[in-house]
Amino acid sequence: MTLYGIGLGPGAADLLTVRGKRRLESLDVVYSPGRLSRRVAAEYVSESKLSDLEFPMTTDSEELQAAWETAAAEVAPKAREADAAFVTLGDPCIYSTFGHLRRTLREQHPNIDIEVVPGVSSVTAFASVLGVDIDAGAELTLREATDGEAPIGPNRLTLFKVTDAPTTYDKMTEAGYEVTFGRRLFMDTEEALVTNNPGEVTDRDYYTLAYAEKREATVSS
Repeated sequence: MTLYGIGLGPGAADLLTVRGKRRLESLDVVYSPGRLSRRVAAEYVSESKLSDLEFPMTTDSEELQAAWETAAAEVAPKAREADAAFVTLGDPCIYSTFGHLRRTLREQHPNIDIEVVPGVSSVTAFASVLGVDIDAGAELTLREATDGEAPIGPNRLTLFKVTDAPTTYDKMTEAGYEVTFGRRLFMDTEEALVTNNPGEVTDRDYYTLAYAEKREATVSS
């Protein structure tokens, strides 16, 4: 049998792909790593088919590894008996918990077949909100930016997990970037926000992204 890693899209239930919808509706066991992904999945499957997996919000590698192994041990027997799914916001292959689960399953439960159903990533959703065109020949880098990190280098960057927007903003602008933040986009919540003002994004929100573009690149385009 097969475990399907299904991308739910950025958070709005109607941005799930047709293939993802059909696959979800065909399954009896669907695992969710959090409240937001569960809410989207619940639009397509009954609550009785949903099960939660716990993943700690920590950088402790041993604690994370233990959580992935526990999740894999929970999922593997179900996936041997029948097709099952692990759902995740965005795309399963882009900054997703599914990647860690898949790697752990391959290492410890290699007899489980795994298939990915792509989803609309937060990167493309953010670009559509900003009206940004990624043209032929454009250089764009995806980086994580927790705790005020400000990776620089390419002309354009999309930053994930911006948990200290003011610090990241200060560092990026000092390096010559224009910065725009997007928080909880397409998540059907009053907290959704697009802004150039880091003072509006002072809370430590895991679902905040930033798009940074070198000022000279902005002028030339």
